Amino acid sequence: MLSTLQIENVAVIEKAQIEFTPGFCVLTGETGAGKSILIDSLSAVLGSRTSKDLVRHGSDKATVSALFENCSHEVIDKLEELGFPYDDNCVLLHRTITADGRTACRINGCPANTAILRQLAVLLINIHGQQDNHSLLDSTSHGAFVDQLLQDTDALVQYQSAYQTYKQLTAQYNQLQMDEADKARQIDMLTYQVNELSAANLQIGEYEQLTARKKIAANSEKIATALQTALAYLDGDEHQSGGVDMVQSAADYMDDCAGYMSVDGIDERLRSLGYELDAVRDEIRTLSEDLVFDPRELAEIEERLDLLYRLSRKYGQDETAMLTYLQQAQEELAKLESSDQLLQELSQKMALAKQTALQAADRLTKARQTAANGLDRAVQDELQFLNMPNVRFVTQFTPCEMYGNGQEKMEFFISANPGETPKPLSKIASGGELSRIMLAIISVLTRQDKVNTLIFDEIDAGISGRAALKVGDKLRKTSEQHQIICITHLAQIAAKANTHYLIEKNVESGQAVTTVTQLSRDDRLQELARIIGGETVTSASLQTALELMNQ
Repeated sequence: MLSTLQIENVAVIEKAQIEFTPGFCVLTGETGAGKSILIDSLSAVLGSRTSKDLVRHGSDKATVSALFENCSHEVIDKLEELGFPYDDNCVLLHRTITADGRTACRINGCPANTAILRQLAVLLINIHGQQDNHSLLDSTSHGAFVDQLLQDTDALVQYQSAYQTYKQLTAQYNQLQMDEADKARQIDMLTYQVNELSAANLQIGEYEQLTARKKIAANSEKIATALQTALAYLDGDEHQSGGVDMVQSAADYMDDCAGYMSVDGIDERLRSLGYELDAVRDEIRTLSEDLVFDPRELAEIEERLDLLYRLSRKYGQDETAMLTYLQQAQEELAKLESSDQLLQELSQKMALAKQTALQAADRLTKARQTAANGLDRAVQDELQFLNMPNVRFVTQFTPCEMYGNGQEKMEFFISANPGETPKPLSKIASGGELSRIMLAIISVLTRQDKVNTLIFDEIDAGISGRAALKVGDKLRKTSEQHQIICITHLAQIAAKANTHYLIEKNVESGQAVTTVTQLSRDDRLQELARIIGGETVTSASLQTALELMNQ
């Protein structure tokens, strides 16, 4: 259960700490007092998307913490799976939102992210609001309620898997099944592309090699002159010794000096330099001899580079990309050329996959019909308790072509009066009826729901009088199995609570400040009287409030 909610600098709430109790808790207050901010704060700490606008004006950051105690085994198992510590079956969630929109999350003191918060949230708490009532107006949402009660829990998963396989095979079949003219055009185009790329005989790294070779060929005369000049400096001529001979002579003179004084091995070093220069001269001579200037080679290189450039513009930026394109084109061409055989094979696979999907769909339909029958009876019983004694609630199945969610559409129908034929819920239900029907459905679903805490955010729209009393009784009864936290404007519902909190907004130092206070019995009487009679509390409204509390 949710035991503590702590909020700081969230919108109009500067600082609030609410200690929730087990059982049935209600929160009341005037319109605009900040009740919705509590739900927004709780949604934030449960991982919902937030905005920097949530941060109170003038503050650097907003923080929300929620402590859950006596958590279920499912929650503890999820914590272990996610690698978070826990103590005494408690979970402490914390979230910070900064004024520039950044956010930080923690679970039991350890860093987390919003995705992990959401994984825990679905096991900790369910929040129901007026949008849930409105969802009943969308018949496409009705099937989801039925599916929550499936006893054959694998039926939906098995069907969706089988249907997905069938759709994938169908897509492959349709892709191959083109008319002969399109097929011929595709084959012609792919054949041309395969031939053009195959004839090019592409080699990975070829472009870089040719570019380097082109640079040499284009400057071969300059290179030859430079090599010959280098050799001339090393070889010398009849007028002047070359570098090799001069170094060797210098070594000889240093040898003579070594006979009279220490030369620290300079003679040997010069001798080594002479040998090295001699080897370098041989390498330069080899480069010079290997350098062949052929204008035709340059033309061939340029022609090849031009081909590679033109192919790259059509098939990929480099040789690797072009060879990949070639392989894909060859595979596609082979597939088209053997498409008749593939079509036959795919047709057989499709027929088998469709049969499997249809069998899975039949299984799912039977499971849904069983679940819907149970839902109809249970919801009808709940509605009778909620002051709709003559209502008839029916889930109608309309067969349709197989789609991602089965082979039928499911829609809720009701008949509010005896003898009337049930009609679509979305067409005839009033606001008050929608609220009670939604509560009835939630009551049925929560019988098998392992979430400990349920929050109802003003789902009592359109309800009044005896119906409101019945809704309060239902929430009080449900709180025997779940912690119920309800935001309401109705005294009939608030009077049924075990614990009552008042949300008030005041102006302090020119800024709105919202506070949350747990009420004593006397304060509850005053608040209930205010809800009943308006701003002026009278003895009559106090008496009515007392009677409501004592019912």
